[in-house]
Amino acid sequence: MKYLTFGEIMLRLKSPGHECLFQNGTLEATFGGGEANVAVSLANFGVDAAFLTVLPDNPVGSACMGELRRFGVDTSRILTRQGRMGIYFLESGANQRPSKVVYDRAGSAIAQTAPSEIDWDQAFAGIGWFHITGITPALSESAMELSLCAVREAKARGVTVSCDLNYRKNLWKYGKEAPQVMRELTKSVDVAIANEEDVQKSLGISAAVDVTAGQLDREKYRALGDQVLREFPNLRLIAITLRESVSADINGWSACLNNGSKFYTSRRYEIRDIVDRVGGGDSFAAGLIYGLTHYQNHQEALEFAVAASCLKHSILGDFNRVSVADVEKLMAGDGSGRVQR
Repeated sequence: MKYLTFGEIMLRLKSPGHECLFQNGTLEATFGGGEANVAVSLANFGVDAAFLTVLPDNPVGSACMGELRRFGVDTSRILTRQGRMGIYFLESGANQRPSKVVYDRAGSAIAQTAPSEIDWDQAFAGIGWFHITGITPALSESAMELSLCAVREAKARGVTVSCDLNYRKNLWKYGKEAPQVMRELTKSVDVAIANEEDVQKSLGISAAVDVTAGQLDREKYRALGDQVLREFPNLRLIAITLRESVSADINGWSACLNNGSKFYTSRRYEIRDIVDRVGGGDSFAAGLIYGLTHYQNHQEALEFAVAASCLKHSILGDFNRVSVADVEKLMAGDGSGRVQR
């Protein structure tokens, strides 16, 4: 199977270590973005993954494309045009100081692209699985139209569609409320991925759960998943990530999956000394996509996704750099961190 992800990739400018932004005048430059992160993870898992986006026709866009190729991502579907690349600034938190993200992505090349500019037959040639997030339709009205067109074109071709609902309050600025768009987009989705805030803010479905509590009530997540599946009968399943944030350095991490007939919960990992949690949700999405297409049951697929994401918290940068063997080793219970020789 060939996999395609679609969305915006950005220039990531991060302060070194746990410093505040511009504390010493230095920023680390890499690339990242939800859908690109998923494509890189899938390529690292050894599957055929392609990324569709629109990049500026300049040396920054070329460098970004080269970085994706370095990970084995198929970039043949990427369009280039005049414009700019979106940027995000990241300050990594520590202890009780949270991480901060500042976006500078208005007017990016992809945000100005119309659906008619993409050859959908070429984009979906040979594709069996298509992944998108709630970030792209939040960028602009044209990006919203592009996203809706993409999922509809995928479904018209019999392609399985997954969507990470990914609510970003700082992006919905062009006059549409997230549920107006995301409820329509979700009608063309087979596999939904979310956390409790995404369900509430993107779909307008109340989430009566408290992530600040010492113990998450998984029965409430079962009920939440049941409600989403009732309202969107086209969905085959919904996976919900369960993050218990003790501090910027310590998180509890697990997930659940509801397919309408069975409710699955994963092993819980306590992650201490977090290196970089940005991209953690994307690594879960990639792990779930891989798991659903390579394991025989939903429990194994869920465990693979959670373990892959757990490992991402130890890796600097947006991209998860682990292999299937790395993930399966953790799934089997080896989380000792001992030096391998």
